[in-house]
Amino acid sequence: MRMRIVFAIMFAFWAALLTRIYHLSVNSNEYYEEIAEQNAIKTQNIAPIRGLIFDTKDRPLAVNRLGFSLAIAPHLSKKDAILDNEISTITEIFTDLNATKIKREYKKNDSLYNQEFISVVDFIEYDKFLPYFTILSQHENIKIISTSKRHYPYGSLASHVVGYVGRANQQDMDNDPLTKLTNHIGRTGIERYYNSILQGVAGNRRIKVNALNEELEQVSHTSPSSQNIKLSIDLELQQFVTDVFGKEAGAVVVMSLKDGAILAAGSFPEYDLNPFVTGISKTQWDKLITDINHPFTNKLVNGLYPPGSVVKMSMAMAFLNNGVKRTDGYFCSGSYELGGRKFRCWNAYGHGFVDMNKAIRESCDDYFYKNSQKIGIDAIVPILERHGYGVKTGVDLPNEFIGVVPSREWKMRKYSKAWYQGETLNTSIGQGNFLVTPMQIARNTAMIATGLDVVPHFLSSIDDNKSVNFAPSDTIFNDLEKATLPYIRNAMYEVANHQRGTARRYFEDLNVTVAVKTGTAQTSGISQSEVKRMREEDMEYLKRSHAWMTSYAPYENPQYVVTVLVEHGGGGGSAAGPKVAKIISKLVEMGYIKKQSRR
Repeated sequence: MRMRIVFAIMFAFWAALLTRIYHLSVNSNEYYEEIAEQNAIKTQNIAPIRGLIFDTKDRPLAVNRLGFSLAIAPHLSKKDAILDNEISTITEIFTDLNATKIKREYKKNDSLYNQEFISVVDFIEYDKFLPYFTILSQHENIKIISTSKRHYPYGSLASHVVGYVGRANQQDMDNDPLTKLTNHIGRTGIERYYNSILQGVAGNRRIKVNALNEELEQVSHTSPSSQNIKLSIDLELQQFVTDVFGKEAGAVVVMSLKDGAILAAGSFPEYDLNPFVTGISKTQWDKLITDINHPFTNKLVNGLYPPGSVVKMSMAMAFLNNGVKRTDGYFCSGSYELGGRKFRCWNAYGHGFVDMNKAIRESCDDYFYKNSQKIGIDAIVPILERHGYGVKTGVDLPNEFIGVVPSREWKMRKYSKAWYQGETLNTSIGQGNFLVTPMQIARNTAMIATGLDVVPHFLSSIDDNKSVNFAPSDTIFNDLEKATLPYIRNAMYEVANHQRGTARRYFEDLNVTVAVKTGTAQTSGISQSEVKRMREEDMEYLKRSHAWMTSYAPYENPQYVVTVLVEHGGGGGSAAGPKVAKIISKLVEMGYIKKQSRR
């Protein structure tokens, strides 16, 4: 009996062993073949070359400068003499390179299992490298790799629009694995907004390797790909706008009313983009961030300013939506008293009797004070928001600010305080806590000129594919506002063409008829005890008002919006008017607007 039990155990053991052998050798054959293949075949990803950025006439705004990188063969860490010799060869040719830094970088990435050459120099310009190509190629331990580096041919021109690329950090790599290959990512402007398009798609090559991870043969190869972008920016006009602005701080938007395409836009001062590609020095960075004119801020979408009187067209439509008639008027004596405080009109002598047309034409503050008190802030805010204030414009630039349309809810949420009637009066003339971006003013002007929701944008096409659609929509104005728009436009026409218009003298010699609105946005309060306000030019620079002017042309057939903000420029007409006139004249000269006889 005992022998039977022993034989049974032995039989069961051998049966189980044979079953397991059969399973491993036959049933699991495909599974282990797949694992073996994975161990024998490796996939190497190939970084794409970043897509280019062009202006509307195919002039390059962002390119890839050709050059070379250098790598040293692995496993030389314990062969100091050989390693030092190769590094010495490199640094004697390119004297700006640091031998200690190269060696430290090499040893950090060298390991027994790494069979790849180790990158030690990221980029040397093509022309600088070429004379030494033959010398370096004779060193079997040095590998020359063709590469590229982002370059901005026009330096600072349109810097806030184009943007720049910078080195990818760990967070970038976690969010976007492709940056592990490219090592760079769009940081600002178009480079950032369209980064997913510009950075392209990685390629790959599958290779067979042996047990030592050495390459035996290539199995397959897929090339990387990328797409180029064309912008609506016209470099000639962009350069002209930059020259017109000179050394003053502020912003400019020149936009087509056909579809919102932006022909030129600047945030001033600008800055050179190229140092950011490889890393800006601390000295350069400190100079940028301590400049009182904030050159690193994209004022087009991140600069927040009181709109001043350029908001009065939408404010007038808020009045009309709430029972005020166009012919209703008030007598302006130069100030309006509320709660023991005087709210001044910009004209200390007053404007006399003022209706809506005259209030816009001559920018009478008193008219807006009285009507805003009549209808109240709760009736004003929804109209302003529908007209593009306190919301994003949708422009294709990153991190666009929405600004502030102050309201009861906003003040309670931010300050836990009640709303006062005086704040309604300040809001009605674009002052107080009311804040906008230049892009919002340009969009609002486009709405008024066309009656449509025009979305500003810089993108023209991707790889010459014109299918991108930015057609305006008829969703902004209600029927009452649509019926009133011709009246509002006529008031803007009179600002530039009526003998009492606040901007008439700047457009007298222009060979096209325009409609405009001036605005002077105070940056500091005026004491109630001050009888006569100090002249803007006598104030300290940072206490001067911001100067606005927004316009469209031609008046009869609106085609383009030109919006200008001059920081601390003083009066809206005097500081911004000549710039707007020159830009519109340039649009005529370049053929964007046809010459016409003035009305």
